[in-house]
Amino acid sequence: MPNAADRGFNVGRLKALGSVATSTGLLSNVPYSAPGSSNVFGIGSEHPFANYWTCEGGLPEVISVLPDKLQADILLNRYFECVDPVYPMLHRQTFYADYEHFWSLSRAEKDRSDAAFVALIFVMLALGTQFVTSTNPAERKQTAEFYASASNQALRMCSYLSTASIRTIQAMVLITYFLINDNHASDGWAFAGILMRQAYAMGLHRDPNIVVPDASPFEKQQRRKVWQAVLLQDTFLTVLLSLPPNATHTDVNVDDLIEDDSSIASDDPTDTAYIRGSWTLANLVQETICSPRSLDVPICTTARHKSKLIGDFRAVYRSFPDVFRSWDPDALAQLALTNKRVVRQTLFLTSNYFHNLMLVHASESPDVPVNVRGTLEAAHDAITAFFVLFALFEDEARVWWVFNHRAFLEALCIGNVLREVAREPGAEETMAKDPLFVRARADIHRMIQIMQVMSEGEQGSQTARTRVQVLSEFLI
Repeated sequence: MPNAADRGFNVGRLKALGSVATSTGLLSNVPYSAPGSSNVFGIGSEHPFANYWTCEGGLPEVISVLPDKLQADILLNRYFECVDPVYPMLHRQTFYADYEHFWSLSRAEKDRSDAAFVALIFVMLALGTQFVTSTNPAERKQTAEFYASASNQALRMCSYLSTASIRTIQAMVLITYFLINDNHASDGWAFAGILMRQAYAMGLHRDPNIVVPDASPFEKQQRRKVWQAVLLQDTFLTVLLSLPPNATHTDVNVDDLIEDDSSIASDDPTDTAYIRGSWTLANLVQETICSPRSLDVPICTTARHKSKLIGDFRAVYRSFPDVFRSWDPDALAQLALTNKRVVRQTLFLTSNYFHNLMLVHASESPDVPVNVRGTLEAAHDAITAFFVLFALFEDEARVWWVFNHRAFLEALCIGNVLREVAREPGAEETMAKDPLFVRARADIHRMIQIMQVMSEGEQGSQTARTRVQVLSEFLI
């Protein structure tokens, strides 16, 4: 009898499987947060920026709530440790030069400083606060939201809706990530829409050699890095939300991104390779997955089309440096002792790549069946990245909503694939013996265990509790 994993499904089965295996993210019927949330996506119901500000306070009022420099330094160190490896958009040395200069100013001079830079500092403090471990979750959340509100207020002081700069775009990219981590995905999506318009208005989507030919090499490099940050954020968020991609019109070339001395490049030679890999993957995903999913049309219309697309994805994967491809959990645990930055980059790139490959394998149309084996293999590789992140950086794994949600969708996909395969005649015995299916069930078990850990205690995540309930239904 042929292996159930290698057989195609009939069209009726495919409809049932494909609509769930590829998932519709936040728009699906599964509640991912506590009842009474937003009407848009079901996550985040309150205005994301609490109003602490008076009409006449202006920028001086915002600056007055900065923490002392020692505390700010600690939070910025946390930002560069946890966030910058994943989204290496800022030129660290230039930022710190401007940051130290800012602190050297008198109070009166600070009050007249660039409001966009103040906004950037505050959102970096907010993100850094999300990743500290020295305070309880409630206090951490309140402090981080306060800093994010200050960042938003500083942007208002520089009229960010009618003017734009590299700094305002950088601040807005980071505010979007903050909102998503803070369980305000709806607001993050809406805020990212403004960000996209501002990036287009600045011409960041254009080749710097064309639109700013006389700019310095450094400025051109910064424009490319900020654009790729906007592109990556838009692409991988739209994958999860099944909404139309927006960063679709560009002639910026990934190959023009050059090595520079950003961050601590002597210790982090993978930064440019990581950006290039993420950028190349995003370009492929945007065109081949985001656009069709946003219109609920098949990702692949023919078997040949599917085979070619899988080949395109594998070509992108082969272009990644060996350090991002040739790893196992033990090797990453060992590498984490000396270079956590590369480990974080490896896990995020791996998760992004295999999640999207899973979507391709799980895609279906009347002429193209779901590739069960390919789907389960890709889903396993993707969700394993989350398991390793949780094992090595548990506190960070709790914060990264995108990584959490992606892993949940992978477990959901695995569960629905197993459920549909089990309905095939004679599949029960095959599934009990085939290591592929045994491992798939183990992946769901492990995801449930992690979600249970995240849901424990008074400050436990309600989202995690809901995910436990949803996934447990697949093991009944």
